[in-house]
Amino acid sequence: MRRVRPGATPRGGAGEASSRAAGEERLLTSVAAGDRYEEPAELPRLWHVTLSVSGKEAPLKEVRRGLEQLAHDHPFLLTSRYANDHAEIRYWEEARDLHDAAAVALRLWGEHRQTAQLPPWEIVGLEVIDRETYHQRVAEGYGPAPATPVGVHPF
Repeated sequence: MRRVRPGATPRGGAGEASSRAAGEERLLTSVAAGDRYEEPAELPRLWHVTLSVSGKEAPLKEVRRGLEQLAHDHPFLLTSRYANDHAEIRYWEEARDLHDAAAVALRLWGEHRQTAQLPPWEIVGLEVIDRETYHQRVAEGYGPAPATPVGVHPF
């Protein structure tokens, strides 16, 4: 299957005959000398996000089920830890800058509270660090060990 830009006529077949008369030369275009492809100024980066939520006590089974549903709906979640009155979610976010990664993180709990049937807790903490800082912390013995099991676990 060949992909074609929207509005462009595919090469070969009936579309070509109608766009060019028989025997008509096709004009070629070139790139001026010295022109080269430039990467966009700001490519997305990876940010490690830790979101902490807390509130009124809820049954542990319901908290776990809600976090498991959130992880199922959004497989980017790495690890969730929980108790009956608080939880912590860790994941990687791809974003242009820290502000974008933080904005997405701050919406995560509220936007998925209904669909995942999460407790009505509020966000009480947010940490967003770049990939280099995360790996530096792990190398220095701070933060979660790389072997921390992925999934939903009690504190």
